[in-house]
Amino acid sequence: MLTVRSIIPSLDRALTLDREFSRMLAESWNGNGRSGWIPAADIVEKDNAYVVALELPGVNPEGVDVSFEQNALTVRGTKAPTLAVAENEEVRVYAAERLSGDFARSFRLPAHVDADGIAAEFENGVLRVTVPKKAAAVPRKIVITAPGAATTPSGN
Repeated sequence: MLTVRSIIPSLDRALTLDREFSRMLAESWNGNGRSGWIPAADIVEKDNAYVVALELPGVNPEGVDVSFEQNALTVRGTKAPTLAVAENEEVRVYAAERLSGDFARSFRLPAHVDADGIAAEFENGVLRVTVPKKAAAVPRKIVITAPGAATTPSGN
């Protein structure tokens, strides 16, 4: 097997990215009526968890797959077209602005998350995934005491 190595790895990565972008663009305009789309997302860090919210209007929650592997949260699914047209049916389209098709979003999260505690809920077209932090990563207040000072319980 012949292995070819690029002298300039950055150029090689750029050309690979360009080829991938061209492939994705060609797939989205292939005329089959399905194009990929990217749902809008918000990511918020709270004291004890990260919250990822994705806008998925018109998506059936049963068709959404949420996975977590190697500190990457991935959401995949499909949004069905809003207007189904039979193969031989002739229609006149005046506007077609609502995107449909397959989607996938991945988010890299810090290593200090509790993968077993991840929870997802779907309400009003918004998928909200809560990824709790491990106890060691949650900020806590450290009480400073003076040497030799007697500690008394509060309220005495």
